[in-house]
Amino acid sequence: MHTDQTLIFDADDTLWENNVLFERVIDGFLNWVAAPAEHVRTRALLNEIEAANSATLGYGATVFRQSLADCLQQLNSRTPTADEQARIDDLLTPLTSRDVELIPGVADTLAALADRHHLLLLTKGDQDEQQRKVTESTIDHHFRGIHIVAEKSVDTYRQLTTDLGLDPGRTWMIGNSPKSDIAPARRAGLRTVFIPHEHTWVLEHTELGPDEATLQLGAFPELLRHF
Repeated sequence: MHTDQTLIFDADDTLWENNVLFERVIDGFLNWVAAPAEHVRTRALLNEIEAANSATLGYGATVFRQSLADCLQQLNSRTPTADEQARIDDLLTPLTSRDVELIPGVADTLAALADRHHLLLLTKGDQDEQQRKVTESTIDHHFRGIHIVAEKSVDTYRQLTTDLGLDPGRTWMIGNSPKSDIAPARRAGLRTVFIPHEHTWVLEHTELGPDEATLQLGAFPELLRHF
């Protein structure tokens, strides 16, 4: 086990639950706007809308609200009424008022890792929304730097590496998203730890080829066996 390395952590669905909250909202939305036999088709439409909106508008509850309204508009071929918008807002309440729920083992594991490594947090999304979650998580004091970005690309990781003077060979990106946490970090020359989450957003899925630099773990506390 090597000490004094730099460990960069994703936040949503790596440190705390996130996408499962969106999935619950989507379940409520589908039950409202579509018959059970139409749920699969309607969900596919929503996925397409979310992909388009995230590419231009970013991420978070506000963009998600827009995606739900856009989906309803396409389904009904008309602009949602004020009452329908209010119902969408009611569905979104768990995303904006819920306390942050840490994934089991995160708090103790971070506390132990912080004693022997440099910990950073790198999360993407709306600045205010992500900062609120970071603050409410009560684990922010473990990180020597907190970085909130609009997107996680190869350039994002290269820029972070340059700005902080990191040694790629001793720097690990740790997260649940193949698309945002693992693939671009590897291409930027960093080492990676993939911790799958059963509720990872479908738009964050991508195929990962065999790569000895990527360590796959079953649960967050397993990091202590390697770091």
